[in-house]
Amino acid sequence: MPAPAPPMDAPAGQVLAALDASLYTQSVCRHAAWAASRLSAPMACLHVVERRAADRDEGGELEVDPATVLLDEPGLLEAAGKLAGAERGRMLLQQAAALAASGHGVVPRIQLRRGALVDAFREAEPDVGLFVVGRRGEQSEFGKARMGSQLERVVRATGRPLLGASRGFADIGRVLVAFDGSATTRRGLEWVARSPLFAGLDIRVVTVGDDGAAGSSLAWALETLRASGAQAAGRVVHGDPQEAIGLHAEAIGADLLVMGAYGHSRIRQLIVGSTTSTLLRSSRIPVLLLR
Repeated sequence: MPAPAPPMDAPAGQVLAALDASLYTQSVCRHAAWAASRLSAPMACLHVVERRAADRDEGGELEVDPATVLLDEPGLLEAAGKLAGAERGRMLLQQAAALAASGHGVVPRIQLRRGALVDAFREAEPDVGLFVVGRRGEQSEFGKARMGSQLERVVRATGRPLLGASRGFADIGRVLVAFDGSATTRRGLEWVARSPLFAGLDIRVVTVGDDGAAGSSLAWALETLRASGAQAAGRVVHGDPQEAIGLHAEAIGADLLVMGAYGHSRIRQLIVGSTTSTLLRSSRIPVLLLR
């Protein structure tokens, strides 16, 4: 079961990046290093190898000197994809350590585990402040119709903030927070206001609605952000939230979308929430989910 405490009230912990041999791998590593550097938090890179009955247990902490790893060697990811099991994991993790160190000066711990990714996340969760994963994995289709199955599972399983990385990494300067005025999103916005992850960034807030309540919610959000010293602006938009939020993010040139992982009924066992799932699938920018 996910940790019971809301993530925005949890103490800061490490940034944990989950890596595979997909085209999202370098982006996941760079997003995690960006977050760790802004949070002044330790970073860890994790690769999970599916356990088979005949496998020896080759998991645990790995030692690597990023300075000795060839960085951005042509075809490195493709080469790793042709390897199997722990050998592939070691190559991916060593390359990730070099990317993190070169891009943001962060030297991560690297971990190789056997088993299921969801189980590894649950085990690590007490020490993690932020999970970072690719929105699709190496076994997933690349159409917009679905997310990677691993992402769907870990979003349901974890209670910590989770950053779904886009396929490429770009510097993050403008952040769009989707806000509906509920108690959950108010706690999330208060977390955004005080977290060093967003310090000095251009924060925009979008509320979807057709009545005065939407305007009142937006006013509260902007007042809360500005009281913390944040540069903040916002807008009420109309229409279906799934479409309106994505269109607004594109219109203002947002680099990161922050939203709640909705869906607290029994249906939550099957879906995260229709708006959340749609935006995770379709967004061209990274999406940070708050729980």
